[in-house]
Amino acid sequence: MAEILINDLTYKLVKNHNDGFDLEELTNKATDYFNNFDYIFGDWAYGKLRLKGFNDSSNKKCSKINDIANLDDYIENFCAYGCKWFLIQKDKATKEN
Repeated sequence: MAEILINDLTYKLVKNHNDGFDLEELTNKATDYFNNFDYIFGDWAYGKLRLKGFNDSSNKKCSKINDIANLDDYIENFCAYGCKWFLIQKDKATKEN
């Protein structure tokens, strides 16, 4: 999958753990709230897709709670063990900073 278009922004799939990526569900769930994030992380809990935005450490909008460097901690502490999840990254050419 080369490009993913969400809210008129282009993303690429970085990681698809346990086949967690579902384009239709992501498209239905992602709102323009996520436009300001460099990454969108999605995990599955109780059959429902949950989304969280993350930023690169260099992004001026980055804080500890949404720093992509803390993704492993987020997965360990806030996701169900062994759950399906995915990470997409906004194409640098379409970033809104």
